[in-house]
Amino acid sequence: MSRQNLARWHAYMEGGGDPALLADLLADDAVFHSPVVHTPQAGKPVVMAYLVAASHVLGNEAFRYVRELVDGDEMMLEFVTELDGITINGVDIIRWNSEGKISDFKVMVRPLKAINKVWEMMAAQLEAAKG
Repeated sequence: MSRQNLARWHAYMEGGGDPALLADLLADDAVFHSPVVHTPQAGKPVVMAYLVAASHVLGNEAFRYVRELVDGDEMMLEFVTELDGITINGVDIIRWNSEGKISDFKVMVRPLKAINKVWEMMAAQLEAAKG
C-alpha cells in the first residue's frame, strides 16, 4: 500500500496540484504542520488550503523530489526548487491512515532565506485564495 500511496502523491504533484485529486488523498481529520505557522492546522478544508497554496508557490518547473524514504505508512520526501533566484531545500513528511488517506503532513524548509521567501509567497497565495 505504501508504494501505491507514494504513486498517488506523485500523480497529484505531476498533475499540477488538482484540488479534486488532493481532496481524494486527504483524510477528513488530516493535520498540516507548516514550516512557518506555530500551531498545527487541523481538518481537511484547512489542510487543502495550505497544500493547494504550496503547490502553486513551490510546484514550479524547478520543483523536484531528490530523495524518498518510505517505511510502511510513513514517507519522507526531500525536494528542491527555486523561487525568485533562491534555492529552496525541504522535506515533506507524510503519514497515511489505514484507508490510504493522508492523516498528517509536515513540511520543513531550509535555509532561513528560503523559509522567509516561502512564508512571503504562501501568505500572498492564501490571502488571494480567500478573496
